[in-house]
Amino acid sequence: MSQLDQQVASRLTRFYMIALAVIAVLSLSGLLFIKRTISTHYDDSRVVNVAGRQRMLSQRLTKRAILRIQGLSTADTVATDSLLHSWSQSHIQLRNGTLSMEKLYTVRKSPRLDSMFTRIEPLFQSIYQSFLRINDPKTANEDKQAALRVILQNELPFLQQMNDIVFQFDTESFDRVRQLERIEWLLTVATLLTLLIEGLFIFRPVVNQTRHVIRRLARSEKALQLANNHMEITNRELEATNQNLAASNKKLVDTQQELIRTTQEKYQLQLAEDTIRSAALLEGQEEERRRFARELHDGIGQMLTGLKLHAEKLKSTSFTDEKQRFRFSELCDLIADTIQTTRQISYNLMPSTLSDFGLGSTLQLLAEQTTRSTGIDVVFSGPTDARRLNPAMEIGLYRIAQEALHNAVKYADAQLIKLTLQQQTNKLVLTIDDDGKGFVMKTVSTDEKPLRAINGLTNMRTRTRLLNGVLTITSKPKKGTKVRISVDLSDNLN
Repeated sequence: MSQLDQQVASRLTRFYMIALAVIAVLSLSGLLFIKRTISTHYDDSRVVNVAGRQRMLSQRLTKRAILRIQGLSTADTVATDSLLHSWSQSHIQLRNGTLSMEKLYTVRKSPRLDSMFTRIEPLFQSIYQSFLRINDPKTANEDKQAALRVILQNELPFLQQMNDIVFQFDTESFDRVRQLERIEWLLTVATLLTLLIEGLFIFRPVVNQTRHVIRRLARSEKALQLANNHMEITNRELEATNQNLAASNKKLVDTQQELIRTTQEKYQLQLAEDTIRSAALLEGQEEERRRFARELHDGIGQMLTGLKLHAEKLKSTSFTDEKQRFRFSELCDLIADTIQTTRQISYNLMPSTLSDFGLGSTLQLLAEQTTRSTGIDVVFSGPTDARRLNPAMEIGLYRIAQEALHNAVKYADAQLIKLTLQQQTNKLVLTIDDDGKGFVMKTVSTDEKPLRAINGLTNMRTRTRLLNGVLTITSKPKKGTKVRISVDLSDNLN
């Protein structure tokens, strides 16, 4: 039966493809002919319109010339130079075969039209030169009168020949439409003839072949019915076996579900333990940073400040040696740099602005400090006076932004970093976007070089999970990197 199916399908496909291809070729040919002729007829209509306008412009210019010589005014507001230029340009374009209006139109001319334009050319030139002399203010009145006589003498022959040109354009356009009708009739006849040939030599053999196939299928159906009766007996036997298998499968599914549930509970318990352990570790780190920052600020910072004050008192002392005075000045500068570095380290460990002014102001200050220290343009945008969050969330988001900025500065070779904070009623979004070299988003081996960046991403993910937020990192090579943290604020407002 498979060979029979392939034979019938192949024959039907071949016949139908031939029939459809012929009809498609005829239909497309007709459409192309019609589209081309319609476009040509539209161009011809524009050409006939412009040719007819030439008669009106010549009469209009003649009237203007008569009124100008007689010193009378006219209600026509269009300048004579503009009318004369339009009349001249249209004549030249009609004669040369290309009409330039809102687009370029092809002027289709027969040899007869070429000869008609050749005959009318002397009349046009004579009238055109006369118009120029009349329109020229330097021309004497006698010359203008003579030019007017030339115009009136040549106007009637010009109009008659222009009428003949317009009617010839219209006649040739109508002939092309008649030609389209004849081609359309030929394509219609060819299509009908093709359908008749397909009916006789394609569809009729296909019908006979289909009738033969149906007879063979009827004989096969009887044999199939006998086989089905035998299979019914076999199916009853298989049904009992399937019922036993179904009961066994149900027990197996129950066991698998129980195993999955137990595994999920174990995973959730382990995840909760990891979260608690990470939270405790991070809280201990923050507390240690807070204590160390306080020790730096209150202990070493105060001692350095006292040292600076004592050194400044010694500035009034006169030094016998200029080198000693210079070295003492360098010592004062070193003490000032040490105090500034100590304050910066203390601020990086635990910024005081975070507890005093909130997350927005601290992120803005972080962007300014990063710009000053690295030379990279870091731009912050976001509210600096928004509602306060709980301290744990503010510290966590600040550490994430700090780590993302560190990665962008150290690994991305970025020129611009955008730090954006968007705080809504129940949602906060923190975005760090750089224009650096980016990277391929895949798992990186721990043996590779940028291990600290991997650990930094891990810390960012851990802090985001502790905030019940969502961390999204998108990056492409040479397209930069975007880090986005979204946190629900329902239970995290201060």
